[in-house]
Amino acid sequence: GSGGFRKRKHDNFPHGQRREEKENVNPSSALMKSFKSFQLELDTRHDKYERLVKLSRDITIESKRTIFLLHRFTSAPNGEEILNESEVKLDAVRRKIKQVAQELIGEDMYQFHRAISPGLQEYVEAVSFQYFIKTRSLISVEEINKQLIFTAEDREETTNMTSDSHDRQPHTWSLKVTPVDYLLGVADLTGELMRLCISSVGNGDIDTPFELSQFLRQIYDGFTFIGNTGPYEVSKKLYTLKQSLAKVENACYTLKVRGSEIPKHMLADVFSTKTELIDQDEGLP
Repeated sequence: GSGGFRKRKHDNFPHGQRREEKENVNPSSALMKSFKSFQLELDTRHDKYERLVKLSRDITIESKRTIFLLHRFTSAPNGEEILNESEVKLDAVRRKIKQVAQELIGEDMYQFHRAISPGLQEYVEAVSFQYFIKTRSLISVEEINKQLIFTAEDREETTNMTSDSHDRQPHTWSLKVTPVDYLLGVADLTGELMRLCISSVGNGDIDTPFELSQFLRQIYDGFTFIGNTGPYEVSKKLYTLKQSLAKVENACYTLKVRGSEIPKHMLADVFSTKTELIDQDEGLP
């Protein structure tokens, strides 16, 4: 029975013998030193990964708050104040990204990419949304990476004034947004532009939806060139992008056909009803 098996197992591996083997292990042997170094390296890498996950979470939260703030641009009496406040928030986000860049000094970024990718995608979404509101165009990945080159703060530089000449040179850190993170961030941007279209219609602005429709069509055409040849995450976002484009185009159709006969304060209700019908036709929740 099972009791007999446990007894035989106990007889083969007596407790006293295992304790004696542990006591006979030489902690200063080359093998034990190697395993100790492996343990230290893995613990250090794990701790760094967890710190990057926390920083990425903070970047995501602050970027979302910036996006929520920018949605007030269409209804705010002074849009310039909203843009200035959003710039302050994005500067705070970039300070978090600077900490990520400092953590990755001497490391291969792609080993920690899964930890920081969600935050970088949300940052791309926020900064591209602000850029669109300002310029009505799409920010490039090169322009985003230019903003992610950091130098040491003044207090850090003054501390090193007594050092040698090579230490007086300002320290720089940089973090490059990968093409995949950029594409995923731009794909998420289309959802924010669709919401901007809704709020514009609610405020009686019938010009912005047509402008957004052309812009989203250009983004969608660009993503279709990538198709299934790109990363799996990009192809997955293509469906959501198509839904956002369809909603904006249907809003433009409604405005074009019935805009003259519907009061401006009722356009948003018509657009919302149209959006619900589209979701039902496509089987969306």
